[in-house]
Amino acid sequence: MPTTAPSDHATADLPGPRPTPADGPAVPYRLRPASRWLLALYLLLLGWLSLRPVPAAWTSPPNLSPFASVHQALSLGGLAAVRQLGSGLLPLAPIGVLLPLAVGSPARSRLASFLRTTAAAALLGTALEILEGWAPGHVLDVDDVLLGTLGAAATHLLLVPPLRALERRRPAAGGPSAPSAPSAPATGPFPERAEGRAGTRPRPGPAPALSVLGSPASPRG
Repeated sequence: MPTTAPSDHATADLPGPRPTPADGPAVPYRLRPASRWLLALYLLLLGWLSLRPVPAAWTSPPNLSPFASVHQALSLGGLAAVRQLGSGLLPLAPIGVLLPLAVGSPARSRLASFLRTTAAAALLGTALEILEGWAPGHVLDVDDVLLGTLGAAATHLLLVPPLRALERRRPAAGGPSAPSAPSAPATGPFPERAEGRAGTRPRPGPAPALSVLGSPASPRG
């Protein structure tokens, strides 16, 4: 007996998981345009301060030992130590808040945002230190990369979580509205009128026309 392939309607009614629509793009921060401008200006200023020629009669050799200059700054003590450590922490600190606001989203993972920001700060600090080694009056110091990355990470942990919470509390403009509950059917003495125009009643057909001459005469026996 020949068999026929199931039709589209039959396969559509089969039980099973149905494909769900793809999620839309993550909603950005409301301060994204301003953050991008501030980030661009900050990078220009940082590049100029880091690579501008500095007149110096003598420069120390490059420091390639991690935390060597940190121990030296701590040995000074007092305000001198704070000033020297702050000069390494502050240059990359704005990256910790400007980069997430410029390219991130409050709906994304906190860990992913932190790791991405920290990695970007480390790469930027490394590139600047390599270029500083060729600039007159500057000395390559690996501790500047470590302290700058630490400053960016600390700024991210201090400022980004409150900003994420503030963005999530604000209702999204033009967001999807909550579905309205279905209205209960109206009751009353006239249920056919309460249904409204959604359901129409069948209209009676035309009545059979009456014969003017009456019914046909039956044959007489």
